[in-house]
Amino acid sequence: MLCSGPESQMYTEHVLIRSLVQLCSISLFLNVFSVSGAQSPPQYEWDLSDIYPDLGSWQSAMAEISISIESLAELKGTLSDSPQAMLSALRVYSSVNKEVARAYVYTSLQRDADQREPEAQARFGLSRQMFSDLSEAVSWINPEVLSIGESRVNQFLNAEPALADFEFMIRDILRQEPHTLDEATETILAQAGMVLSSPSQIYQNYANADIPWPTVILSEGNEVTLNQSGYSLWRAAPNRDDRKLVFDTFWETWQQYADGMGATLASEVQSNLFSARVRNHDGVLANNLFDDGLPPSIYTQLVAQVNSALPTFHRYLKLRGRMLDIEDLRYYDIYPALVDVDTGVFDLNRSKEITFEALRPFGEEYLNLLEYGLAQDWMHSHPQPGKRSGAYMNGSVYDVHPYVLLNHNDDYESMSTFAHEWGHAVHSLLANASNPYETAGYSTFTAEMASTINEILLQEYMIANAVTDEERLFYLGGALEQIRGTLFRQTMFAEFELAIHEAAEQGEPLTGPKLTEIYGELLKRYHGHDLGVLTVDDAYTIEWAFIPHFYRDFYVFQYATSISGAAWFAEQFLAGDEEVRDSFIRVLSAGGSDYPHDILLKEAGLDMTQAAAYEPIMRRMNSLMDRIEALL
Repeated sequence: MLCSGPESQMYTEHVLIRSLVQLCSISLFLNVFSVSGAQSPPQYEWDLSDIYPDLGSWQSAMAEISISIESLAELKGTLSDSPQAMLSALRVYSSVNKEVARAYVYTSLQRDADQREPEAQARFGLSRQMFSDLSEAVSWINPEVLSIGESRVNQFLNAEPALADFEFMIRDILRQEPHTLDEATETILAQAGMVLSSPSQIYQNYANADIPWPTVILSEGNEVTLNQSGYSLWRAAPNRDDRKLVFDTFWETWQQYADGMGATLASEVQSNLFSARVRNHDGVLANNLFDDGLPPSIYTQLVAQVNSALPTFHRYLKLRGRMLDIEDLRYYDIYPALVDVDTGVFDLNRSKEITFEALRPFGEEYLNLLEYGLAQDWMHSHPQPGKRSGAYMNGSVYDVHPYVLLNHNDDYESMSTFAHEWGHAVHSLLANASNPYETAGYSTFTAEMASTINEILLQEYMIANAVTDEERLFYLGGALEQIRGTLFRQTMFAEFELAIHEAAEQGEPLTGPKLTEIYGELLKRYHGHDLGVLTVDDAYTIEWAFIPHFYRDFYVFQYATSISGAAWFAEQFLAGDEEVRDSFIRVLSAGGSDYPHDILLKEAGLDMTQAAAYEPIMRRMNSLMDRIEALL
């Protein structure tokens, strides 16, 4: 799955992109999204009938899929018969896989609209089991391809042009030979898939359904519930006492579940350690980067560059304290806007219009796709009881279209999330228009560049069109917050993930208190606690338990590499370099036709293993602070 930011409101999740739309000619209506009007903005709910007309159709499809999965065993032993036999077998497998994804997405979207609904939870459980059944049913494919041998496989590829759709998959199987086990062991590992992936599901049940979230009364007398989305909203309260109350109450609630969440995260770590060892990788990091063909030097280079830039981050924190007129800056002072300004309500209609205008540098092809998507019922837009927190784009139904989940609070951050998620959606449309199902799905490594660059373009549009200096300061501050949250925070998360996995590799037990100790040290070092830059109270070091991506192994570093890559593109993009813009569109359109870093190198010349790749994001951060200080 592809995810964006692990903050509750900013947290976005994206399933591997497999969606298809017809690229018809769509006329561009500049005034399609109206800002004016007295009526309240609509709260959209997605139309799942495009996937299945009704629940009965899904049930019928599940029965047919079960039969299809069982029939895959009949293909075993046929791959080596001839190029045509290999093609036939792989087409059947691909077709079944596509239908499994379709059924899974249907239940996933239903569940996320209201996670309190037991029937929806049960249907989602059936779909998860179906994925496990599919993995078991096709566990023979990789060993069988390897048994054919690279030389004969190449002969097959040359003899049957239609195998081109599967060539990347086949060559990737050959690449994985040192880490592919015998058929019996692969079958056992496939059977264990649900168990090994259960920590993320446990977290979701805790965070969105089981934890009884507290309520607090803020300084103006309003009573608010501090669930995931409530915390994300009220942690930025303008009143400092309110922020402290929100932090103290929310993290005290999580502290009550520290032992259980510690055991859950420890099981995730042990699962990853098991997978790395059983597949003969040098370590957990190498194992987790292997599937995307990413060199570990990308990870280590990111951490090195961000650590060397901590003085720049501390400059921002000191500037934040100055602008908020706070001498003893504390961790609960991270989220409020740097200036108090009325920017108006960014309801869904206004978010649509502004995002569309901000993304004009992308050109007509991109804007046509965006306009088409926004005119459809693809969104579930606003918070509702039981609804999954955060936001995501799910594009796994290849021959339907993407779906976007938001929890739109009608504020600027919500509009930024809106632009982010629709960046993913357009990425899906571009990738699927240029690729067959087999190579349409793309990696998080490129996916988050597609979304993050939208945020950068939106920021610069808002800064350029601000009416007053106060408003301009607000948007400049928001841009700095994106860098704080996406570069420095995510890299801190990445260091935490690596540290806890290395501790497990060395045989150290991971408990709730141990995880808090490791996380607390990083949290304080990054924020300059010992340097007097910002004080982090010990009560807040339970924050690790709240971060959903920790329960899904080595995910978050890609947010930091993505904003770095997005800044690399945007710096040239905003300077009017259409060649770079076109190369970025080619990166998006490439989908999963190659390894993500290789796509960046080939299409744009961006090398994320080199320090130079991270220089534009640092220049951007310093430029934003320079512009702020010039206005003060």
